[in-house]
Amino acid sequence: MKHFLDSTKNLFRMYKVLGERAMAQVEETELNWQANEDSNSIVSIVKHLWGNMLSRWTNFLTTDGEKPWRKRDAEFELEFLSREKMMLLWEEGWQCVFDTLDTLTDDDLDKTVYIRNEGHLVTDAINRQIAHYSYHIGQIVYVAKLRIKHDWNSLSIPRNKSAEYNAGKFGQEKHDKQFTDDWLDQNQANEEPI
Repeated sequence: MKHFLDSTKNLFRMYKVLGERAMAQVEETELNWQANEDSNSIVSIVKHLWGNMLSRWTNFLTTDGEKPWRKRDAEFELEFLSREKMMLLWEEGWQCVFDTLDTLTDDDLDKTVYIRNEGHLVTDAINRQIAHYSYHIGQIVYVAKLRIKHDWNSLSIPRNKSAEYNAGKFGQEKHDKQFTDDWLDQNQANEEPI
């Protein structure tokens, strides 16, 4: 089960970097843009992730994941934040996630935690958060691609480069490792300053 926890941390790191690489390509004035009143800006999505992360991961094993102090609806209210303030929320939320994951052991994985009074095995609660965060980070990437005023720096295999990418992969010997290892090494090394 240690593999599960390691894999989980790597997936969360991958999605964190994806979001950061997308947001880094957007001018500060565009971070608060929303397509219409029912859409979320990048800032709103970050505020929502921050609120969710603090609520779900604070006292993860011992209290309900929907904390009474959370103001979920306020996370979606239009609020103009600077890049610096937005990134402080982003980092605080992710720090809570990783601090909690670092405390979990194999023995914790079969325990039950609650989210809005619904019981989840710890593994299911973790998978729920991976799915939730990847959904919203996909939204950040999409909004970022709509708002950039220059060429998009691809966060995955660039357009029309699949054959070249696959040739490189299939040119290697078969080996066992987490798929996130190479991705994280490559993308953290190429990360643009925010």
